[in-house]
Amino acid sequence: MTTPPSSSADGGLSADASRFSSTLRALGHRNYRLFFFGQLISLVGTWMQSVAQAWLVYRLTGSAVMLGLVGFAGQIPVFLLAPVGGTFADRYDRRRILVVTQIASMSLAFVLAALTLTGRVHEWHVFGLAMVLGIVNAFDMPTRQSFVADIVDRKDLSNAIALNSAMVNGARIVGPAVAGVLVAVVGEGWCFLVNGVSYVAVIIGLRLIKIDIGARVASAGSAVSRAVEGFRYVARTGPIRALLLLIGLVSLTGMPYAVLMPIFADRILHGGARGLGLLMGAAGVGAFFGALRLAAKRELRGLGRWVVLSGAGFGASLILFSVSRSFWLSTVLLIPVGFSMMVGLASSNTLIQAMVPDELRGRVMAVYAMMFMGMAPFGSLFAGAIAHRVGAPVTVALGGAACIAGAVVFGAKWPALRSQARQLIATGRTAPPENRGETSPS
Repeated sequence: MTTPPSSSADGGLSADASRFSSTLRALGHRNYRLFFFGQLISLVGTWMQSVAQAWLVYRLTGSAVMLGLVGFAGQIPVFLLAPVGGTFADRYDRRRILVVTQIASMSLAFVLAALTLTGRVHEWHVFGLAMVLGIVNAFDMPTRQSFVADIVDRKDLSNAIALNSAMVNGARIVGPAVAGVLVAVVGEGWCFLVNGVSYVAVIIGLRLIKIDIGARVASAGSAVSRAVEGFRYVARTGPIRALLLLIGLVSLTGMPYAVLMPIFADRILHGGARGLGLLMGAAGVGAFFGALRLAAKRELRGLGRWVVLSGAGFGASLILFSVSRSFWLSTVLLIPVGFSMMVGLASSNTLIQAMVPDELRGRVMAVYAMMFMGMAPFGSLFAGAIAHRVGAPVTVALGGAACIAGAVVFGAKWPALRSQARQLIATGRTAPPENRGETSPS
């Protein structure tokens, strides 16, 4: 008997609804909903400040080197202090740490807003405040990454990580676009002020979260030895080591394209402040859909291949962007840049969090923060210096080529590491003993 068309349609709608529900399954946890929506509001302000700050530095100095130096100042503390932040995250109440870091970030945004709106801001103010914010982020990033595991069931952890990425990049779509308009109409200071106010949402959300995970058991030894324990675990665990090395390479060579975006927006594509907002927003659109694609994935199988393809795709997209001289073509090309970058980073994050034992989560995520955000300052510094000599397009193209090379090497090594990765995921919560033989990516 032929199935009536209406039944077929109902079946299709039911399947679509089920798929949509699966994509958002982590939001079924009350604590995660509070965290998610508070962060979403705050991150819109954060992206507004990021774009406005880059434009402010460019307006004050007109220098590619200075853009790189401010990027370096804001991110080098993460490289130096993230191990300390990770140790704190494994020992103390993560929710309280996040409340403190959000209050500190809010205060810094208000200071920068006051300086800018009163016309007293100088480049050294921006440099200094960026460095202090970097110190705050050294504690915030590993704690934030680890905190997600405290507020969702383990089976929903990969979905929560993907939704976090979608949240960040949903804000990345709205924030730069709004910032571009505000900077052009009323100046950068109002973006900093809006960012400061936006932190109220995440602070309220964190205060409303109810969580009882018991006292954290600290490892024996000093704070330094506990931090070193995290490095040792990463060094002897082949799959995690390989993923983090690739993330470090991408952060060093590819991601600094964003530091040079004011130069592309003004000198190369002639779009001004509004053009900068559109360019950054386009990368955010791609990253948003990349995160949603990962959120819809129900299993970890195949994520290693996604890491390889996204790394190569990110590099290729950057090279194409670097040769474009059309504003709208460049805007379109930034969509795959954002998509591939986010799929690679979120896939790597998901795999690492699935493999790492809970008692080392904060310290391993501190190494992740060092590779993801801590290598970026060196990349920003190098990108600014290289762009000063050979131009921003050549600099971005070189970074894209390095990302492709890294993806190829990782792809050649990963098959030998896959079985160990599966064992780590299966055992889940127990760190391998110190003397256990590990498969090497070599």
